[in-house]
Amino acid sequence: MMNADLRRLLVAVDDSAAALRAVDIAVRLAATTGAEVRFVHVTGDGALRRALSPSGEGELPDRVGRGVEALLDHVAGRARQAGVACSVGSLFGEPEAEVVTEARAWGADLVVIGRSQSGAVGQPYVGHVTRHILEFSEAPVLVVPRPRAAVSGRSRLGAVSPG
Repeated sequence: MMNADLRRLLVAVDDSAAALRAVDIAVRLAATTGAEVRFVHVTGDGALRRALSPSGEGELPDRVGRGVEALLDHVAGRARQAGVACSVGSLFGEPEAEVVTEARAWGADLVVIGRSQSGAVGQPYVGHVTRHILEFSEAPVLVVPRPRAAVSGRSRLGAVSPG
């Protein structure tokens, strides 16, 4: 794919180290190619149901929404700091299907996602969301692993990572 073909990069984000690394890589790529970036976060059906359940009434759904909004504001700020045009979207549903649908509807030339952080020790792991996106995306998909520091047990901020 030539640089001129990269006009729109769709980046699926959450608060994982791999997703934030994917943001940085997509922003650098967009700054180089002049592409526009769209950051999307998908709140899965299960997470939304738990947040809206009777035990989650009141503050929890608001906190989830504020957290997603803060995350999207943060990644958009990274893009704007680099002079990259961007937009954000908060979606609800099954993450794998929503990312593929959004990429198609928005006309993404490349989908950028962070690789799952779970799996056997020492083994690369591609979760069902990533596999689905790889299989059904009409655009090429760039899968970004966690930063090395996170893989070795330390995040970029020096805290021990959970997984």
